[in-house]
Amino acid sequence: MTNLAYPFDSSYILKKRKSIKRELLEQIQAAKASGSKILEKRIAILGGSTTHDIKDILELFLLDNGIQAEFYESEYEQYWNDVMFDNAELVEFKPDIIFIHTSTRNIKNFPTVRDSRENSDAILAEQFSHFETLWNKAAETYKCPIIQNNFEQPFWRLMGNRDAWDFRGRLNFVSRLNQKFYEWAQTHENFFINDINYMASCYGLQKWADPFYWHMYKYALCMDAIPEFAFNIANIIKSIYGKNKKALACDLDNTLWGGVVGDDGAENIEIGQETSVGQLYAEFQSYIKAHKDLGVLLTVDSKNDEENALAGLNRPDSILKPDDFIVIKANWEPKDRNLLQTAAELNIGSDAMVFVDDNPAEREIVRALGGAAGAKTAVPEMAAPERYVNTLDRNGFFEVTQFSSDDLSRNEMYKANVQRAKQEASFSDYGEYLRSLEMKAEIKPFAPIYMNRIAQLTNKSNQFNLTTLRCSQADIERAAADKNCITLYGKLEDKFGDNGVVSVVFGHADENDKTVFHIDLWLMSCRVLKRDMEQAMMDSLMAECKARGIKTVKGYYYPTAKNKMVKEFFTQFGFEKTSEDEGGNAVWARAAEDYQNMNRYIKVNE
Repeated sequence: MTNLAYPFDSSYILKKRKSIKRELLEQIQAAKASGSKILEKRIAILGGSTTHDIKDILELFLLDNGIQAEFYESEYEQYWNDVMFDNAELVEFKPDIIFIHTSTRNIKNFPTVRDSRENSDAILAEQFSHFETLWNKAAETYKCPIIQNNFEQPFWRLMGNRDAWDFRGRLNFVSRLNQKFYEWAQTHENFFINDINYMASCYGLQKWADPFYWHMYKYALCMDAIPEFAFNIANIIKSIYGKNKKALACDLDNTLWGGVVGDDGAENIEIGQETSVGQLYAEFQSYIKAHKDLGVLLTVDSKNDEENALAGLNRPDSILKPDDFIVIKANWEPKDRNLLQTAAELNIGSDAMVFVDDNPAEREIVRALGGAAGAKTAVPEMAAPERYVNTLDRNGFFEVTQFSSDDLSRNEMYKANVQRAKQEASFSDYGEYLRSLEMKAEIKPFAPIYMNRIAQLTNKSNQFNLTTLRCSQADIERAAADKNCITLYGKLEDKFGDNGVVSVVFGHADENDKTVFHIDLWLMSCRVLKRDMEQAMMDSLMAECKARGIKTVKGYYYPTAKNKMVKEFFTQFGFEKTSEDEGGNAVWARAAEDYQNMNRYIKVNE
């Protein structure tokens, strides 16, 4: 919904929230009817101030991201008591995410100008301990991700500029307390900072912290800032559950450089440090290029002759070079068609892409992809070059909540896939092609080093995903610690490079009959499809089942709009379908003891 894309009209959202919600719920119902699976999550908002409007607007942004939320709200300023004293309603709610909405107003004790350094440090330790105790108790009780606000700066400075560096200053105290929050986040998984300090500075601290709203309504921020605040929280939540975008599709002319390369010539487009306009585009190119290190796939979608496009990218002062892009579509085909072809080549959905183009007509055409009920390509409003970075950055398309070594090398992995495709085309015998890859796999129980990546996969893989179970890192860690569970990750490499962790399987022994095993999740990255990795994973799973005395293995298939390719997945392994309901949800089963290994081309754990 364009009304909910940054930059948005906060007043309009606040005024029209009910009608916007109705429209979004209609879209959700249409998506469900078309076979799309909607994430349903329970979110506990524990407030140090009034949170009702935050909840209402947050719900809109989550619905816009395909997440249907049920909420628990603490009573005013009861965030501490609800967790520490096990509020029965919160315990029964069993939150999937806890959001702690506190602000500088909830700091109970500040140093005064009479305090010594020792006293100031003691006050800091006491304030931090208040929150640390809360986080530990919440993590132990609910074992779910926790989102915590940091603190906005105080809206007055007793000592003026000295307040920033003097240990007695309130501004200095807040900065030191924020730093302790950041150090905690660096050492604790499933803990995320909602950076209201940054938001308040962007918004304008005097407006954000308007005392009227605190004393009148006990709001920690002004009413008009609530949509910005809720949008930021929604970005964290949708990232936790894998709703981030995966790729950028960039136009060239007047998007990555100033001017039209076909008309002006590569030597005359504006890029680099020679002009102020060229500097704008150079800064934007630097911003785009930095996304490669986040694992974002870069592509070109431009109406241009390819020769001219490459000439523009090959200029010495161009930050982005042809090699930075996985796919370059520079031709005279419609851009929406190019985008769909690019998505197919990358083996991702068009709804995983962000289309960046200065032309409003082209943006409108691409927005129509997916239809009224379909998941759509993100198309931000690229109004003016000086706002390009801000527009993309504030939309939070690539919000980072998990980050793994695989992200750093994702672009190289996809380029290696292109090499594999070329080699495959040179073989007439597919088995010989697989042997030529010299594949090696590591298939082992979930390990701490890969927990982050495993959680990422559960929230990203759609086509080869039998049950489309979405898991936070906390969910993955619980499964790994459960002795009744079997957990396996699969890491694959070949002569072209390391694909990283590409497959995840886990399940549990039946509570009433430990000889029966249920496969709760089976997924694999489609970039390693039909390379015997699924066979290698099944071999390892069955071996572990046999070792545990399991006699029957049950698998499940829950259909979605994207996972039809695995509808008959279990057939190849000798499973028989034991039931199927009207919605196509099927149960499969087979004996474990007579299973024979099927992997022929991958060396496992050697």
